[in-house]
Amino acid sequence: MTLSEKEWSILDELIERYPRLAPVRAQIQKAFEVLVESYSHGGKLLIAGNGGSCADAQHIVGELMKSFKKRHPLPSELKTAMMELDPEEGETLAESLECGLPAIAVTGHVCLTTAFANDVNADMTYAQQVNGYGEKGDVFLGITTSGNAKNVDYAVTVAKAKGLTVIGLTGKDGGRLGRRADVPIIVPETETYRIQEFHLPIYHALCLMLEEHFF
Repeated sequence: MTLSEKEWSILDELIERYPRLAPVRAQIQKAFEVLVESYSHGGKLLIAGNGGSCADAQHIVGELMKSFKKRHPLPSELKTAMMELDPEEGETLAESLECGLPAIAVTGHVCLTTAFANDVNADMTYAQQVNGYGEKGDVFLGITTSGNAKNVDYAVTVAKAKGLTVIGLTGKDGGRLGRRADVPIIVPETETYRIQEFHLPIYHALCLMLEEHFF
């Protein structure tokens, strides 16, 4: 796909601010293209990570499911339907809600994950949710600084088996995620906290580019 001038500028600014990410520029662009393709055909994004990467997974959902830098107004027909259904509060609701890009962090469903961990296998809780939520054409984003998190790796297997495209956000030598992801983004760092420091501007840039593309 051909990026717009604004989309290019967001990517250019990312590399200008973080020159060490230049080697993974093409992978970041490819991840954006994969997400655009999925969202354009009604797909969704599933995200998993542990510790700081768990926080990153939920952070990404927060950026995609509502406005990031600009408002995502609802379609006029949906606004009208809300106002007709609720003449008293429908207008307030219609003007307050925003369109979002569907994203689910499979890290936050405590009752489900603890039940599955207790009854079956804690390492497979993400895989179970990818199996339940994932459909062909969706995207799975695995975030692990080493690339070797067992629960993320199980989720990758399920995602690929179900026809999801896998994006990997990792560091060091990429680990298993770097080898298995369809689009591996392996940042040039080895210390966990420094890898995470590069992950945030990458996913912020992707969220900005997606917002620019769809809204």
